[in-house]
Order: sequence, then structure tokens, then C-alpha cells
Amino acid sequence: MSEFLSVALGFPTMLFSIGLAVVLFYWLMAIIGLVDFGEGAIDLDIGDAADGSELGLIASYVVAFGLSGVPFSIVVTLLVVVAWTLSTLAGIWLLSWLPGLPLQLLGGLVVLVLSMALSVIITARLVRPLRGMFATQYGQSSADLVGQSCRILTGEVNERLGRAEVAQRGASLNIRVWSPSPNPLCRGSLALIVEYDAAAHRYLVQPCDD
Repeated sequence: MSEFLSVALGFPTMLFSIGLAVVLFYWLMAIIGLVDFGEGAIDLDIGDAADGSELGLIASYVVAFGLSGVPFSIVVTLLVVVAWTLSTLAGIWLLSWLPGLPLQLLGGLVVLVLSMALSVIITARLVRPLRGMFATQYGQSSADLVGQSCRILTGEVNERLGRAEVAQRGASLNIRVWSPSPNPLCRGSLALIVEYDAAAHRYLVQPCDD
């Protein structure tokens, strides 16, 4: 037990242990009901993320590594749990045998990088069978939003970018929207959802009066 705690609280597993604590806290809040699990599928489009370089980079990695199509919370949880498990096992079976602090630090860096890389590969395989379940769930409800009103979340809405919030019972949905330019839509504006584009997974909206 002492060896396990030493590894879990030592380098590099300590970094993943912190992430694991954050993930456990999130799911505890979700069980209590303080966090909405809701509409959180990773379905990022590179063009849609063009409003920020960091978001565009995240979107490109998500698509490239095959982590799209499932809720973000599930992907992050799997990444952290897998990386923590790999790092812990490596710490017990490999790092403990390395003599001297310099070699242990060097070995820790190698384990850190390999654990992160392998966690992405393993998580991509784990989420693959889950995509169908979430695609069905979201596909059945997407068209139902047509005709409802939404509140714009982004600074502007055009042919390339736009996000809006749709009020639902007990939770709110964050959806992708677009509207022909020019238009008066901006953050806080009320808009009407008039059409759903199943191919692009986004909604056509138009301004409406409060």
C-alpha cells in the first residue's frame, strides 16, 4: 500500500492523480445534479472553430485522434483514467527499479509522454463503440428543435460560426447555428431556429423579437 501511494503521489503519476481527482469531483457533482451531463458531444468542425486559434487547434486534434462523437466529459474521463493507470503500473514495475534520482526523473519523463500518447490511442478505441449510441440519441432530438427559440452565445453569427443555447426542461442545449450575413445577431440576441442541416450538424436561425 505504501508503495502504491508513493507512486501515485510521485512523479509523473502525481500529475494524472490530480486530473483523476478533478474528474471524480466532476462526476460527483453530476450525480448530485449540480452539473449538467446534457448535450456535450464532441462534434467540432475546423471551420466552426475559426473564431479562436486555441479552439481550432483542439478541434483538429479531436478529429485527428478519433475522439469525436461522444460527450466531452466521457472522453476526458477515459483519457485521465487510462493515463493514470499506465503511469501507475509503469511506476510500480519499472521506475522503482531505476537507481538514482536523475535516472528516475528521466524515466518519469518517458513514462509521462508514453502514458499520454497511449491513453489517446486506447481512448479512441474505447469510444468507437459508444458513438452509435450517442449519435442515435442526438439524432432523434435534433430536428425537434426546429421552431424553438434560442439565445445567441457568440459575439456574432455568420455562415461559418455561431453558437446558441436552447432552454430545455432541467438543462440547456448548446448548439451550432448559422445565419446569412449581414444580420443583427450577437451575444444575448434571441433567434428562431428555422431549419436543421443534418449533414453539417448545425441549425439555421433568424432574428426574432424578445
